[in-house]
Amino acid sequence: MRGVRWRRIASQIGRSVAVWAVSTLTMLLLALVLPDFRLQSADGDSATRIALTAACGAGAFGILSAVVWPLLVRLLLLVPALVLGLLVFFLNGSLLLVALRLNPSARGAAAPETAVIVAAVMSAVASATGGALAVRDDEAYRRRLHRLATRRHRRRTDPPCPVTPGLVFLQLDGVGHEVLREAVGRGLMPTVGRWLAGGEGVSLGGGGMQSTTDSGRAAVGGMRSAASGVDGMQSTVGSGRTTGDGMQSTVDGTLSAADRMRSALDDARQPTDGDGPRSAGDCIQPTALITPPPDPTAPLPTADGPRPTHRLTPWYTDWSSQTGASQLGILHGSTFDVPAFRWYEKDRGEVMVCNRPTSAAELQRRAIAHTGDGGLLTEDGASRGNLFSGGAGEQALVLSIAARRRGRENRSRAGYFAYFSDPANAVRTALSFIAEVVREIGESTRARLRKQRPRVSRGGLYPLVRAFATVVERDVVVAAVMGDMLAGRTAVYADLVAYDEVAHHSGPHSRDAEKVLRRLDRCLALLERVADHAPRPYRIVVLSDHGQSPGETFRSRYGLTLADLVRAGCGLHVPRRAERTHSGAEARAAVRAALHRPVEEGGERHRPARHSEPVVLASGNLGLISFPDVRHRMTKEEIDARHPALLTTLANHPGIGFLLVASAEHGGVVLGPYGTEIPLARLDRDPGPLARFGLGAVEAVRRTHAFPHTADIMVNSAYDPADGEVLAFEEQIGSHGGLGGAQSRPFLLSPVDLSAPVPDGERLTGAEQVHQVLRRWLGELSGPEVPLTAVPDEDTQDERAA
Repeated sequence: MRGVRWRRIASQIGRSVAVWAVSTLTMLLLALVLPDFRLQSADGDSATRIALTAACGAGAFGILSAVVWPLLVRLLLLVPALVLGLLVFFLNGSLLLVALRLNPSARGAAAPETAVIVAAVMSAVASATGGALAVRDDEAYRRRLHRLATRRHRRRTDPPCPVTPGLVFLQLDGVGHEVLREAVGRGLMPTVGRWLAGGEGVSLGGGGMQSTTDSGRAAVGGMRSAASGVDGMQSTVGSGRTTGDGMQSTVDGTLSAADRMRSALDDARQPTDGDGPRSAGDCIQPTALITPPPDPTAPLPTADGPRPTHRLTPWYTDWSSQTGASQLGILHGSTFDVPAFRWYEKDRGEVMVCNRPTSAAELQRRAIAHTGDGGLLTEDGASRGNLFSGGAGEQALVLSIAARRRGRENRSRAGYFAYFSDPANAVRTALSFIAEVVREIGESTRARLRKQRPRVSRGGLYPLVRAFATVVERDVVVAAVMGDMLAGRTAVYADLVAYDEVAHHSGPHSRDAEKVLRRLDRCLALLERVADHAPRPYRIVVLSDHGQSPGETFRSRYGLTLADLVRAGCGLHVPRRAERTHSGAEARAAVRAALHRPVEEGGERHRPARHSEPVVLASGNLGLISFPDVRHRMTKEEIDARHPALLTTLANHPGIGFLLVASAEHGGVVLGPYGTEIPLARLDRDPGPLARFGLGAVEAVRRTHAFPHTADIMVNSAYDPADGEVLAFEEQIGSHGGLGGAQSRPFLLSPVDLSAPVPDGERLTGAEQVHQVLRRWLGELSGPEVPLTAVPDEDTQDERAA
């Protein structure tokens, strides 16, 4: 036994020496290439003296990175997370300058801007080298993860970690059911394909393809994925319980490069096309079209070999097909009185916006009061990157707590320290951030030069917003989830908004969106591997909150906005040049929260020039029109008396699908072109303009009509079933928020050892029903029983924001 221990120590020392040697060679090479970086005196030195200077400098830099870097990050906890990410290069460069000054030979020198470059290159090379050496030592890799989990378990004051399985819910924001199936069929998501096919292939219906993969291992609870890494993200960041001052104690000391998780290294050993899929031998390869299975909720059929580990089920949103309503329903069990992404509340005189922290906190409070329970994650749960907490005690990047005054419970910005405390993580994320900005600028320029249609503006700060969503937010959230798994938490719910943000501006089926799907698949593979080393088994459930429907904007097709059309119908002045409607994607709110900036969009606090002018808001292809000077919801009769041409103008416009208004005579009516007027009670017999929107449209409209804060006029854009396109009232070519097309059909990907979400032949409809399914699965795994009594207001809870 003692001999084994010594061999382990010798192996660790050997890897450390190898990393030191490679870092030394890297420093020597950089000194030859960069003019402002030297390792010798002005009079010249011998080769031996230069090599000794490089070795001392590399060693000092490595020690400083291991010891000083976590302290620097901890001291900068109050710096906005996005700014901290941008400061990574400068902090790392400063450490290099300090290392050169500490060099005994006192011969090294570098210009400040050159030091930034040298430090970034050396951190990346050291990380890759140490990981590459660790890849060959599988037992070392397993021991390190086991040691992390055991150490955290011993530190916890709670009862021992249960042996029953935990649940990880990973939300791929905006990925529709059809998009997922198509991505698997085309080999863009090999991990999901393997889960659905049992390891030897995947069969897809609806235009899918039969594919094969070289991995035949099971998906969850212990088998490791061949496709690993999140753009090279290191993944031994754990997540322990919060300390007394609310700081997240998720880093067990500084991890050497040799002991970091191998996710980046499996990718590094295999050629890639940049950020595309791995080489052909490592991806699912499409071979032949097959007939779709009759039951879309059943696991996809396979030939001989392992059985599928997951089943794919579509589910259907309410009229408001957007993250605010769906995630509130999934986490808190209620979508009541959430008519859209943004809406005007007459009794309060302000606009509610789902991605504004103050609105998110209010919506969460209302949902708790409406349902009487605290949420899906009340017992030993963690909420990561979400709009709402779900009642979790451990929260990271949760918008509903971002509006609170910065204090001990949220000053760490919920886990940024856990990720950025590792300099290699920080450098890699910063490099990926810059690469994503450059990629977005290049892609938008390419689309503009090719005069691609449809197209929206992608300038200004959007490249930075996109990079934050697709790199920083993704890396931090995935690292936090891995830490939760190593800590043995019972239920974890995390949201990755990368696809949704890119699809809004590039299109749901664009090349940019496909690249994001590939990276999200690597996230799943990474979490699958972490499950093998967690202190308890885990089941991974993947789901989405809505899909996205393509189509050009209402403004680009008709040259005016919905607000312009409303003003024309009311006889008000219409600007000669239509102003763009602000796009309120979730990633923008995450960026503003990370920057400690309030999320306030222009016009959201209603200050009209004239009190009688209407408030016109947009939520994807859903429009809401309210008259603030009338305290109640206006009826059709009242609107006609006040603005005789308004409803006719809207209903007969070719870009409008249908209207919903209250009626003194019928309670509520749906209006369409050519004088169509159908009371809600008759929609079952005659759906009228709702017929083209498919099953469930009638019930969705009726339910929204009953909400207390439904707008005076609800406007849904036109929808073409032939191509699935809608007309967004916002500046988005991939939109969601209303009825029409793929936006209303998200997915639920669940392990087959859990009960089926719904019986065969039934539809899974509404986020509230999804909430009940997830709660049932927690019960099946002997997880927490969600209390049925209301919890105290969050501001009075002793919450720990990890």
